[in-house]
Amino acid sequence: IHLATENEQYLSELPEQAGYFKETRIVEFIFLLSEKWHLDQSTRYQAVELLERFMIKQVEQMCGDRGNAKGGDQGQRSSWSSVRDQITNTFVLRLVSCVQLASKLSLHYSRVTSDTALTFLQSLKYSYTKQELLESELAVLNTLHFHINVSTPLAYVELLLEVLGYNGCLLPAKPLHQLCVQLLDFCYLTRETIYDTLLKIAIENSTPSKLQIAKFLTVKEDFMLLAVGVISTGVFILSPGHWEQVVEHLNCITGITPQSILEFSYAVVRRIVGSTTP
Repeated sequence: IHLATENEQYLSELPEQAGYFKETRIVEFIFLLSEKWHLDQSTRYQAVELLERFMIKQVEQMCGDRGNAKGGDQGQRSSWSSVRDQITNTFVLRLVSCVQLASKLSLHYSRVTSDTALTFLQSLKYSYTKQELLESELAVLNTLHFHINVSTPLAYVELLLEVLGYNGCLLPAKPLHQLCVQLLDFCYLTRETIYDTLLKIAIENSTPSKLQIAKFLTVKEDFMLLAVGVISTGVFILSPGHWEQVVEHLNCITGITPQSILEFSYAVVRRIVGSTTP
C-alpha cells in the first residue's frame, strides 16, 4: 500500500520533462560504472532516478533564473546556450555524484569513496578536486531538498514477488528474481522502443499525436506497471504454465488489468526477439 501510494503521488506531480535524462547512453554509463565499482543491484536504478530528478530540477532552476533576465530573442538564445554549456560541462561530475549518493543509501558493503570517484574522473581527463566533488554532492542534495531516498522499480518487483509467494504461487523464486533483474535492466536500456510499441498498441495507431505522447508520460513513469510487466514477462519466459495464474494474481494485487499486463509483456518480448510477428 505504501509503495502504491508513493507511486501515485509521484505520477500526480510528474514534470513534463520526465524521462529526458533516462536516455540509453546515460543509463548504460551508470550501469557500467556501477558494475565497475561492484555496487549492488538497487544502487544503479537509484542512481538513474536520482540523476533524472536532479537534472530536471536543475534545468528548471537555471532556465527560471535566465528567464528573469530581460532581453529579446537573441538574448534568450544566448541565455539558453549558456545554460546548455553549463549543464554539459558538469554533467559527468553530477552523474558520478548521483552514483556516489546512491551507493551511500545502499546497505551494501561497497561504497564509492571520494578517492575512487576522483580516480575515475581523472581517467576521463577531468581535473576536479575533492572539494569540488563534495560541493557537487551537496548541489544534488540541496537541489532535491535532501529527498533522495525514493523507492526504485526493483523494490516494487521484489515486494510483488514476495506477495506472490505469500499468496501461494509456486514459482522458482531465485531464478525468477534473477531473470526479473535482467529484464528490468533491459527495460531501462531499451525504454524508448518498448514504450513506443506500448503506445502504438494502446492507441491502435502507428503515428501517435503530440497530445497522445504527452498523455502517455504517466504510463512511461509508472513503476508499478513496470514491475508487474517485468514479473509477467519473466514468468512467461521461465514458467509459461504459471503465466495466466500469475497475471490474475498481479491484477488482484495491483488493480492493473490483465490486458495492460499482457500488452506490456508483449512489448518487452517483441523487443527481446526483435520481431514484428504477433
